Amino acid sequence: MGKYGTLAYKISARIARKNNAVFVREDFEDLAGYDQIGRILRELARAGKLIKIGYGLYAKAKISPLTGAVVPVLPLPSLAKEALERLGLETFPSFYEREYNAGRSTQVPTGRRIAVKGRVSRKIGYDGTYVSYEAAP
Repeated sequence: MGKYGTLAYKISARIARKNNAVFVREDFEDLAGYDQIGRILRELARAGKLIKIGYGLYAKAKISPLTGAVVPVLPLPSLAKEALERLGLETFPSFYEREYNAGRSTQVPTGRRIAVKGRVSRKIGYDGTYVSYEAAP
């Protein structure tokens, strides 16, 4: 069996084909078992193809032209919102985003605070930077 029949190749090809930036292990459960998929995703993260952003959450990665480090293809707030939606939670603009958009504040929000309908106990982030949550209005 050549490289085209390996599980690592099948998972890499599926990641390249998808328009999603965030992946969960369940995206690949038709290919192999839970542990085997986890090993392949960890290998891809070590190779710089993915970045782990949370428990069972991975994001597409690229090499930064500025620093040469491996960074996600989208900014952290976009990844976090996509990840929460993939996990079945509804996201909304935070209090600070609503205030800024309404013209009541000149402080530009960072986007690392996300309003969520429901309870979230996951840490989503990478490289020591994580998003925080607030209850949706």
